[in-house]
Amino acid sequence: QVQLVESGGGLVQAGGSLRLSCAASGIIFNIAHMGWYRQAPGKQRELVATISNRGTTTYADSVKGRFTISRDNAKNTVYLVMNRLKPEDTAVYYCRVGTTDYWGQGTQVTVSS
Repeated sequence: QVQLVESGGGLVQAGGSLRLSCAASGIIFNIAHMGWYRQAPGKQRELVATISNRGTTTYADSVKGRFTISRDNAKNTVYLVMNRLKPEDTAVYYCRVGTTDYWGQGTQVTVSS
């Protein structure tokens, strides 16, 4: 049974930082591509960043230079470090296994101005 558990969200002032974690179980993590997505109120869920099983990363233009995705295969965990946060980064953040239907439950990130 696949489980993805996100943590690390919270309330932060604009310009601040947060680190999100997503702990995976029930998959062979070291061969899985992983991604972070977010959904703001009234908006569609959007892709934020991805990391391949070899560590290749991609980012949405809106977060390039501010967010960093990484993974620790020994801990079956993918991370999203978010710096220089903006109010428009406020959303529920989800991790996902590749393009599958395996999603975490989400963690709320709120950036105050």
